[in-house]
Formats: sequence, structure tokens, C-alpha cells
Amino acid sequence: MSPLFLFLSFLALLSALGVVIAKNPVHSVLFLILTFFALSGHYLILNAQFLAAVNIIVYAGAIMVLFLFVIMFLNLNAETEPKKPLLAQIAAVIAGGSLLLVLVAALRNVEPVGYDAATFDSQIGMVDRLGLILYDQYLLPFELASILFLAAMVGAVMLGKRETGERNF
Repeated sequence: MSPLFLFLSFLALLSALGVVIAKNPVHSVLFLILTFFALSGHYLILNAQFLAAVNIIVYAGAIMVLFLFVIMFLNLNAETEPKKPLLAQIAAVIAGGSLLLVLVAALRNVEPVGYDAATFDSQIGMVDRLGLILYDQYLLPFELASILFLAAMVGAVMLGKRETGERNF
């Protein structure tokens, strides 16, 4: 394994942990942006330049700006947040630990496989191949994802809509 891969993996794991642990929602979004940049580095290592660029432009750019807008629009702070009960926190720890246990058990006997340079297709991450696969084999999931994004935008507009006479304090 290359040192760059190990560094990017370590950075992605630490920043993803920072997303969960950060108390301030803005810091959490910034950690998520760092995670997206680390994942884009992994895409570059895998020769998927288009996916790396799209990940930075769409997710680290547009989606994170939308998240920051929603966080600042909702004006979340410690005084307005309800205190989470201890039972919910214990249930979350048990669920996360169970997921970790299942993942470790499932991946315990997996052998990492290298690639053979003679049979490796260097065009695997290029735009034309990606477009053919996306619109040929995965057309239905692609369209369903666009409907999901449309529903999320409509939901954000409905959350932001104010009632008559309502004021923001």
C-alpha cells in the first residue's frame, strides 16, 4: 500500500470521526468537507479523475453550502436544543457497536487483491465509460436519485416558508 493511500485513509477516518464528535454543527460540516477531499484523493489514486472532480464540485461545494445554509437558517444552539435522554444515547452506542461487530465479522476473511497491470483497463474511470455505464446499466437508480434530490429541495423550501405574521427572533 502506498503511503499516500494510508495518509488519505487516516485523514478520512479522523475527519469522519470529527463529524460525529463535533459539538458545533458548523465544525461538523467543515469536517465533512475534509472527508470529501480525502475521498477525492482516493478517487484520484484509483484513476477516476471525473469522480474526484464531481465529488469536490458537487458534494464539497454545493451540498455543503446547502448544509451550512440550513444550519445557519435554523439557528441551532445549545439553549434551544432539547437534551437527549440517556436511554437514546445508550441505544445509539449499542447500535453502532453492533454494526462494527457485524462489519468486522463479515470482512474478517477478506483477502486484499492487487491488480494485474497486463489486464488492467486504464479507461475505467474516464468520463465516456462512466456515462455509458450510468445511462445504460444504472438508469433507474440514477433517475430515482434525482427524484430524491427534488423531494429534498421541496422539503427545504417548505421548512423555510414562514407563516403569515411569523417573525424570526
